[in-house]
Amino acid sequence: MDPCPFARLIIESLALQLPMGSKPSAGAGVHPSSTPCYCKITLKGFPSQTALLPLCSGGENSLPESGTCAPGFHLDPVALRRMSGRPISVRVCVYSGRMGQTCGMSSGKLLGSVNLCVDLKGAEANPIVFHSGWMRLGKEEKRSVEKNTGDHAKLHLSVRTEPDPRFVFQFGGEPECSPVVYQIQGNIRQPVFSCKFSADRNSRSRSLPANFAISNNNSNNNRKWMVRSLSGDNLKPARERKGWMIMIYDLSGSPVAAASVITPFVPSPGTDRVSRSNPGAWLILRPHGSHVNNWKPWGRLEAWRERGPVDGLGYKFELVTENGPTRTGIPIAEATMSIKKGGQFCIDKREPIPGEAGMVRSPVRGFVMGSTVEGEGKVSKPLVQVGMQHVTCMADAALFVALSAAIDLSMDACRLFSQKLRKELCYDDQHDLFT
Repeated sequence: MDPCPFARLIIESLALQLPMGSKPSAGAGVHPSSTPCYCKITLKGFPSQTALLPLCSGGENSLPESGTCAPGFHLDPVALRRMSGRPISVRVCVYSGRMGQTCGMSSGKLLGSVNLCVDLKGAEANPIVFHSGWMRLGKEEKRSVEKNTGDHAKLHLSVRTEPDPRFVFQFGGEPECSPVVYQIQGNIRQPVFSCKFSADRNSRSRSLPANFAISNNNSNNNRKWMVRSLSGDNLKPARERKGWMIMIYDLSGSPVAAASVITPFVPSPGTDRVSRSNPGAWLILRPHGSHVNNWKPWGRLEAWRERGPVDGLGYKFELVTENGPTRTGIPIAEATMSIKKGGQFCIDKREPIPGEAGMVRSPVRGFVMGSTVEGEGKVSKPLVQVGMQHVTCMADAALFVALSAAIDLSMDACRLFSQKLRKELCYDDQHDLFT
């Protein structure tokens, strides 16, 4: 199983030095932090990136005490072929004031910019450093500031690339249709997994070991999923989406990963939507031991429907780890994507997540995985990328495939309860639970 060649263009060690006696305005509209400046980084053919800029008060030859890192640019094999062998311009524009836009106009004031030419030939195979040091802000494409520059602002940055090989997989159909999953290498598509989706209304967590429990501070997870009828004499099921499970099998037919709904997706009282205060949740599981029914939790995914100006699917993913006699979760990813347009579920960390005293810090470094998610009602065949360093065997890759299926199915699980789901997602004998 060979990975595809990817590379990452990294812009880091970002810091700003202003002329003596000059200071960005600290009045209204300034970003609410100790850093009143930010930069916008553009590379042709890619979405622009933004990053805050700490101020450096040292001399002209000093190094910044601290710097920030931009999200960077992911270069797939197609982009590398297109951009290799010719100079590519990386442009960094520096602004003072608040990031974002007001009435369609940028809220920041442009202080200056720098352009840096890079050649990405060989970037997929070897790390390359293009620049590390100070540059003068101005109209010049590149001007070193090693000499005395007088009353000019200076930007410190490091621009480099590093190889970032990844395995690429794609579902042959929508996850709820139990498709084959292919590994993609250039123009070659090779089947590597098969999926089996099921929706069993009588089972909340039939894929879990009987003695399994996961700690969670949300007391709502412990409630009973029943509501009283108007007469108060009988109990009947509440509207809920539960019992969903997708199994991932290798080519021999052995189960290698699974995703199972552990907390039902239910509408908040008086609404028809799954709220952030009461999310549904999946467990991502891997086989444990030789018995076919023994599973061990690897990760936990929560999902809900965000309110606000943009209708969004909110999610939170954490790794489940052993911590003495209990299991705890390490936060890995939390974000929101558009319900209408979909987006990218991504686990990508340049730095470890700071933990509280006595807690385990995140083991995540760099790019872990990315998975496409189509908008509500659209045909979805998730494309999954997994960083090579996180895969030691096919079973490891299957966990990320199961996770990508879970986030894709969460788009349906968080659909408004006033809307119907497609038949593959409904119980065979009681479709009205989903209407």
